Amino acid sequence: MTNEMLAQYANYALASAALVITMAMLCYAFYLSQAVPVRDQAEVEAKVPATVGGGEGDATAEGGAAPAAEPAETSARARKAAGIAGSMSWLGAFFLLVSFACRGFAVERFPLGNLFEFSVAGAFFAMATFAVAGLRRDLRWLGVFVTAFVVLLLMVASTAWYVEADEVVPSLKSYWLPIHVTVATLSVGIFVVGAIISALYLMSDRGVGSERFWRKLPPAATLEKLSYSLHIIGFPLWTFTLIAGAIWAREAWGAYWNWDPKEVWTFVIWTVYAAYLHARATKNTSRRTANWIAVAGFVCIVINYTVVNFYFIGQHSYAQ
Repeated sequence: MTNEMLAQYANYALASAALVITMAMLCYAFYLSQAVPVRDQAEVEAKVPATVGGGEGDATAEGGAAPAAEPAETSARARKAAGIAGSMSWLGAFFLLVSFACRGFAVERFPLGNLFEFSVAGAFFAMATFAVAGLRRDLRWLGVFVTAFVVLLLMVASTAWYVEADEVVPSLKSYWLPIHVTVATLSVGIFVVGAIISALYLMSDRGVGSERFWRKLPPAATLEKLSYSLHIIGFPLWTFTLIAGAIWAREAWGAYWNWDPKEVWTFVIWTVYAAYLHARATKNTSRRTANWIAVAGFVCIVINYTVVNFYFIGQHSYAQ
């Protein structure tokens, strides 16, 4: 039984989320284009106005003139754009959650039964990961990259992967669906943000592109540590996904392991991320090599949820 009105509301909320997140992306892009490079800003802040006898004065600590007004105005505009983008990021995540909830109520089940629904949930968790992490540290520089990925994901999901709200196959009608797939989606959302930061680290460490652009981002070492802090959270969640999937497979198909393509690739992903964490903890392995492994893990996730789902016949696939 499907509530067509709620299903339509879910689509409206999804369209609203895509629009709002696109606007957030543009604001973040403006912020990054106008932002003062981090090291340049540090140099400016070091030139604190010096005074004589505690009174006010215009001389700087280095005896020069006071900074010009234009850079301050540019910085203020950039901060305002970033503030708007941050609010839109939260609003976009909220619309994604509303779309997810309306879809679930429309079909009277947990809405994680197909790739379209999984993509919407994954987009929400990616936005939520970015927004929540941004509460503890300044991640405005990261916003344009995360929102661009989410917008692309929503575009593909709404066009190539969209399916009408409907019932799921009998094997998916289990209490394991909201447990196993939700944790899998959450871990993927975290891995998305971690992979973006790893890619930025690799490019920053190699000095790809304009040096001034990379000076607007944190140092490479900071990027690497931030990426690791996300992967160290996502990996246990993916481990649970693998174990819960095996238990569910035993209940649904009679065996813990059936060599289903999705099962195999879930284990491959786990192995690659385990290799990343091992490399990260090994002194003889460079941080650069470790992050290449992390990026490879995310590539495996993309393969798992696109190529494997559509082109490999299995109990999880959407191949016809």
